[in-house]
Amino acid sequence: MSRSDGPLLECRGLAAGYGAVAVVRDVDLTVEPGEVVALIGPNGAGKTTTLLTLAGELPAISGDVVFRGVATRAPLFRRARRGMGLVTEERSVFKALTTEENLTVAGVSRTDALDLFPELRPLMRRTAGLLSGGEQQMLTLARAVARAPKLLLVDELSLGLAPVVVKRLLHTVRRVATEAGAGILLVEQHVRQALDIADRVYVMQRGRIVITGTGEEVHGRIDEIEATYLSRSCGEPSDGQDAT
Repeated sequence: MSRSDGPLLECRGLAAGYGAVAVVRDVDLTVEPGEVVALIGPNGAGKTTTLLTLAGELPAISGDVVFRGVATRAPLFRRARRGMGLVTEERSVFKALTTEENLTVAGVSRTDALDLFPELRPLMRRTAGLLSGGEQQMLTLARAVARAPKLLLVDELSLGLAPVVVKRLLHTVRRVATEAGAGILLVEQHVRQALDIADRVYVMQRGRIVITGTGEEVHGRIDEIEATYLSRSCGEPSDGQDAT
């Protein structure tokens, strides 16, 4: 793994939510260059709220977000200029445009996109709205990765997709971290597949981090963790506001 003098991303004592209502509290986490960090937990635990706050899409209620050594409360577009990328669970493609036009609009070369996903080659002239869910997500990820972000935040990349497609997408995420040295923070519902590529893992329950460890350590406890922390009933926040 590539390392720098400090984390790409760090948050300390982060509280975030909607209005004055905190959905997540006292969250501390870091992402280093070249590593994949998985943030896992049951539906409603606060994972998406955390990710959107780290991205600048939601304001922090309290605590610090430090990106590339600088504390920030800037919106996402300013963080993006410094090398942050965000892939949301909603596939961000222009459905009326072709695959190739989607790449052009994003300022991404066809060559770079096909290096990541050769599967897109025969689909360049196809309207993006006619692509399968997996193909749309490949296009979404290609657009984000080909911009060479220093840090990539990825929310539920696999939502609604078959396991074989999920494996392909996560393999690309791992490759981006290993080969390009990007830091990746990954929220993923396919927990076991996420653990296969994760260097470190945070387990979130009811808006707080309850377990941290390496991917190998958490994988070794996965049956216990799934039974204790990842069931729906364990994760409902008291305010019911996070639908992650």
